[in-house]
Amino acid sequence: MRIVPVHFDHPDARKLNDEVQLEYAERYGDEGDVTPLDPSMFTPPRGLYLLAYDDAETPVATGGWRGQEQNEEGYTDGDAELKRMYVVRRARGQGLARRILAELESDARAAGRKRMVLETGTMQPEALALYTSSGYAPTQKFGLYRFEPQSRCFAKHL
Repeated sequence: MRIVPVHFDHPDARKLNDEVQLEYAERYGDEGDVTPLDPSMFTPPRGLYLLAYDDAETPVATGGWRGQEQNEEGYTDGDAELKRMYVVRRARGQGLARRILAELESDARAAGRKRMVLETGTMQPEALALYTSSGYAPTQKFGLYRFEPQSRCFAKHL
């Protein structure tokens, strides 16, 4: 597996983003994550977007972070927010999400971010297991889905 930084609007990133949106719709019965995201949010040093390719150069996993500061949605100064962590079904169970997560944490730390935060949901038990086993703890809800009962927010000090 090869993990490389790409632009959020890279064609392979868009392809996997479309796939994760379909999975969100399957799990939650809605239109997917409607959080407004702009490619510039993931441009270093204010963020980073990673794509993993298998040996056949097929994109199989993705994830990114974007910088956040204190605002009305509950973020704190120095936050790095995880977005679009996703592994295609056929590549799950190989540790890709954990590898991407570690690279994103390292990059956010190097960029001066103080805390990595994320929002996931109760219909994503794999995500809940990954984050809790990686040192993330429940935190006060933030972001677009902070009032949704299925929403779960986590944080880890970098």
